[in-house]
Amino acid sequence: MNIRSIGFNSIYGSDYRVCRQPEKNVFMLILAKSRAVFEVNGSPVSMPSGTFVLYNDTCVQKYYADDSVFICDWICFERNGSEEFFDSLELLFNCPVQFSDSEFISDLVRNIANEYYSLGSRRGKMLDLLMRVMLMKISDFSARRDNNIPTADPHYNALVELREKVYRNPQMKWNVDTMSADVNMSRSYFQHIYREIFGVSCISDVISGKIEKAKELLTETACTVSQVSAMCGYENEEHFMRQFKKIVGVTPTKYRRKS
Repeated sequence: MNIRSIGFNSIYGSDYRVCRQPEKNVFMLILAKSRAVFEVNGSPVSMPSGTFVLYNDTCVQKYYADDSVFICDWICFERNGSEEFFDSLELLFNCPVQFSDSEFISDLVRNIANEYYSLGSRRGKMLDLLMRVMLMKISDFSARRDNNIPTADPHYNALVELREKVYRNPQMKWNVDTMSADVNMSRSYFQHIYREIFGVSCISDVISGKIEKAKELLTETACTVSQVSAMCGYENEEHFMRQFKKIVGVTPTKYRRKS
């Protein structure tokens, strides 16, 4: 993907209005951080903070401030070279949607903006990877809406934060007791609502987090398999190798050679 321009926490006056004609292969992501009005099929729709819209290259983009300053994150980009990936996602275009995890998207936009203005040697690859993460997150949210997964559950945000913590810290000894205690739930209810929201058991998700981290370390570092095992929270290297092969299909050593 190629980013044309980007803005994080952009602030505009109350008279701010956009009417942008579509351009072939150019997409625009808007995350409103204040109330805003979006025109949908010719009709104005007032939306609260936390609303996002992903415009494709067929729709006129019309939106403006709702009686006050307009604050937003935005990315204008082309999908050059990533058409197959892009088309594989379940993305909702040209429709304003209140996003339950807007802080996650905003943090990604900030990271993308920082990388966009950097001079790093891997800038292009980093930008592409970050954009893919963001689009997958948006696609995942769209799929949950279609499947009526309870994003309005009062515990939803706490569970999302816990899941992110689990994936960021695979070295920790996560189990049902520690995870349910983290969000102040009973064991049984926690296991039930976790599976209902994420479609997987909490322990399976813990293992997935460990394996994903292991794949990253095997690809990006020169750490030994033993070191990777320890860094991912395994006390037994043999257990790590068996679990890795069962899930990935090859041993850690073979995975590294193929990467």
